[in-house]
Amino acid sequence: MIRHVVLLKWNEGVDEGHVAATKAALDRLPSVIPEILSFPNGTDLRAVPATWNYVVTADFATIEDFFIYREHPEHQKFVAAYLTDHCQRVAAQFNLD
Repeated sequence: MIRHVVLLKWNEGVDEGHVAATKAALDRLPSVIPEILSFPNGTDLRAVPATWNYVVTADFATIEDFFIYREHPEHQKFVAAYLTDHCQRVAAQFNLD
């Protein structure tokens, strides 16, 4: 199993409305991309200083399923609408097996 982890740091001026809309859009992706097995996401708790603002994790059966997700048109639309020009992003993938 593959886990994909994304950390977001919102750009100056991104408001709570955009963050809420991003979460709603993220929560919709598993219903349109069947390769997603698990998709928890949410705002950082700010328990530790200097952390990023938002985290997304996604689990996939195979690395091929991750690539299908990454290139899926709905995922691409999500990135363009909610991430591009709104945040810095860092991601990694690792094997859970």
